[in-house]
Amino acid sequence: VQLKESGGGLVQAGGSLRLSCAVSGGTFSNYGMGWFRQSPGKELEFVAAINWSGGSTKYGDSVKGRFTISRDNAKNTVYLQMNSLKPVDTAVYSCAVTWYGGAYSHTGAYNYWGQGTQVTVSS
Repeated sequence: VQLKESGGGLVQAGGSLRLSCAVSGGTFSNYGMGWFRQSPGKELEFVAAINWSGGSTKYGDSVKGRFTISRDNAKNTVYLQMNSLKPVDTAVYSCAVTWYGGAYSHTGAYNYWGQGTQVTVSS
């Protein structure tokens, strides 16, 4: 299974970005998917997760109401729509696959990870 993130970049505070994670190999429609982020000197932080069907989602407290996770099983892709971005959202964002199919916030549930895409929010 391989994952490839895209859509990162530089945006001003209050702006929006949409990240994509394309998955190849395996059966995407069976997988749960998650987004995590990491800033320099900080631990990996849970951002959002979605179950195999898209019917269940979970969000980290710091992004609730601003970020939305979604998926398109026909395109083997998961998305993260990020609105009202803040400088504290600056990080490398990585997507991950879990075989278990659910929406999980803990890193131990995930089996494969992408290399990440940089998001920088300027003030």
